[in-house]
Amino acid sequence: MNLTTIEHIIAIAGGILVGVVAFYALIKDWHTPGVENNVFKIMLFLLGAGAIIALLAGAGILGNFPKGA
Repeated sequence: MNLTTIEHIIAIAGGILVGVVAFYALIKDWHTPGVENNVFKIMLFLLGAGAIIALLAGAGILGNFPKGA
């Protein structure tokens, strides 16, 4: 097992963990009023979106571009 494989496993596991926690907190906080809470909801959504991107990058779906000519 080389370093790249370990890095991909950590990215996938971290993406799943952070994404689940961020979207769970977003669902629980959805109906709270206030401007500060709306900013918090946006931050949670961006955290969850970043976790999905990390998950896709760890799975090899994102970030694999062909070599230039």
